[in-house]
Amino acid sequence: MRHSPFTAIYDACVLYPAPLRDFLMWLGLSGRFRARWSAQIHDEWKRNLLLNRPDLAPEQLDRTSALMDRAIPDGLVTGHESLIDGLNLPDPDDCHVLAAAIRCSASVIVTFNQKDFPAAALAPFGIEVQHPDEFIENLLDLDQAAVVSAAQRQRAQLKNPAMDVDRYLDALLRQGLVQTVKALTTYRAIL
Repeated sequence: MRHSPFTAIYDACVLYPAPLRDFLMWLGLSGRFRARWSAQIHDEWKRNLLLNRPDLAPEQLDRTSALMDRAIPDGLVTGHESLIDGLNLPDPDDCHVLAAAIRCSASVIVTFNQKDFPAAALAPFGIEVQHPDEFIENLLDLDQAAVVSAAQRQRAQLKNPAMDVDRYLDALLRQGLVQTVKALTTYRAIL
């Protein structure tokens, strides 16, 4: 499959909730864009998930991140660490995300924390920040079939327990994907 040169960095907050992480991974496998993240981003979402979910073991999350890295072999950004100190964001702890975005020539950072990535700080690098719902809505405008296919593939994987279309769409809605769910509802019959 030929991949688009359009590149998106996933911030840790969009990888934290499993339903959104899985949907973003299926979208990343569509070939419509290059999905990227870094080891620091992996560490951040896993650390926060373990703090809030004591029922999970670090090994489970390490397996998930390893599967992500295997599923999208060029997904893991490296060599960006030297850029971190030269960057200025409201929260210095977010500079590693921008550094990874710069290193891989990303066009967009997909995050819920848009205020943490002000346009003025990103503009010099040609990067913009998008809420995951906006990001997916833009993908829908570009290639509805790719997004619908990603949703179909994600729902088909949900076997324990299986999830009917309404519950699936509700799970996406709980991730803040209001416009995405509105658009996908049109395709309920084939999801």
